[in-house]
Amino acid sequence: MTKTINIAIDGPSGSGKSTLAKGLASALGYIYIDTGALYRAIGLYAARHGVSAEHPEDVVPLLPAMDLQMRLEDGGNAVYLDGVRLGEEIRTSTASHYASQVSKVPEVRAFLLETQQSIARQNNVIMDGRDIGTVILPDAQVKLYMEASPAQRAKRRLAELLAKGENITEEQVLADIQKRDANDAGREIAPAKPAEDAIFLDNSSLTPEETVQAALAIVEKKLRTACV
Repeated sequence: MTKTINIAIDGPSGSGKSTLAKGLASALGYIYIDTGALYRAIGLYAARHGVSAEHPEDVVPLLPAMDLQMRLEDGGNAVYLDGVRLGEEIRTSTASHYASQVSKVPEVRAFLLETQQSIARQNNVIMDGRDIGTVILPDAQVKLYMEASPAQRAKRRLAELLAKGENITEEQVLADIQKRDANDAGREIAPAKPAEDAIFLDNSSLTPEETVQAALAIVEKKLRTACV
């Protein structure tokens, strides 16, 4: 059986992980797995069932009854919650906050771990998140860690939210990003940090297209070296 190729992309919120992962997947013909969407789905489920964001552990008793599926569709992934395909409702600032909170719960991370690893064992995948290279895909052939200044990330995130009709200021977005960075880096379980063998890519001054080209050069070099 031919060994699959796995590419892990980590980095803070708003660093362009998802945009890069989708671009690389398209360029390489790999499957893109949006792990953040799974946590956002659980966060949405928690919010809908009255779980407080300040007590995310209260979602644990609800997990057995939750029907959460990731299906591979059109070369990418679609997340279904209780039989309904999720869309923009998991991309709001509220869903983002809940996702950060529930991701700190060990039982939630264990609940999703096998789903993600199973897909990666069977397919060439590009997966992005906070702990892909350190926990989810520790044996990935290529590990990238995205970087961008908080101010630049806030501007990108603000543009996304305004396009969706949310009423929010850049100051609020920046404060949310800084809070989430602190939460993700400080959690006891799988804190957000680069893998020891990750290659850093700062795209503060790069366009999405330039970021993809820079990442492609890294990927091609890493895979070529691995085959030597």
